Amino acid sequence: MEGKRAIPEGYMTVGAVAKKMHTTVRTLQYYDKEGLLSPSAESEGGRRLYTNKDVLKLHQILSMKSLGFSLSDIKHRLRAINTPADMATMLREHAAAIREKVETLSNALGAIEALETEVLQMETVDFERYADIIGSLQKGNENYWMLKHFDKEFMDHVRKRFGDLGDDLGIMDTHMRLLDEAIRLQGAGVPPESEQAQVLAKEFWDMILAFTGGDMSLLPKMLEMERDVDKWDDKAWKQKQVQANQYFGEILDVYFENQGYNPFEEVQQP
Repeated sequence: MEGKRAIPEGYMTVGAVAKKMHTTVRTLQYYDKEGLLSPSAESEGGRRLYTNKDVLKLHQILSMKSLGFSLSDIKHRLRAINTPADMATMLREHAAAIREKVETLSNALGAIEALETEVLQMETVDFERYADIIGSLQKGNENYWMLKHFDKEFMDHVRKRFGDLGDDLGIMDTHMRLLDEAIRLQGAGVPPESEQAQVLAKEFWDMILAFTGGDMSLLPKMLEMERDVDKWDDKAWKQKQVQANQYFGEILDVYFENQGYNPFEEVQQP
């Protein structure tokens, strides 16, 4: 009875708060040590005391922790609550944090489901390739599907030349842009020998050189991928590639004739 009378009205001991919030005394002590949540007062007997305002702050901490935020991140997100407007702001920010986590989890779920599809389409177990694909998926790389069409030698080259295969290669965006330009010029009836067409041919070949690093031994693999265009997963890319292939062939023939050599013909020779 003496202990109970020693606690001022409106205050709670660490044990009472732990019980009320379904956590542990050790957790509250740790939050105090880390500067996340310190008791508002101390009793004459040295007992650390909390208020309902402290409990509200603890609710913020536990809620954000359940969403996967680190204690360091939570510390920067905590908001002092003194008015109804402060409370509304806290709730609004907390709702935004929940939406952020929902989006992250949704993206992760999509990546896992997409990887399941990719794995079933691959003929052999290849953990290195799995890692590359899921890395691409997690980073939002829309071109992840290409990775399953690369053989080991080709993938090793891409890693060496561009680094992490999870990263979206800017060269893929360049490729798509050149496809669009080829389709536009073809539709406008621009002849392969025209200046416009030859500018496109040079830009396309420069892209190939940038991708291969000048290693012409990779061209057969690139040609093989192009011949397998029907197996590509990206329908938009597939459609554009098929539509632009003939025109690219025509403008490159003129370009290489002007250059005095055709590397594509050379690599296809037995």
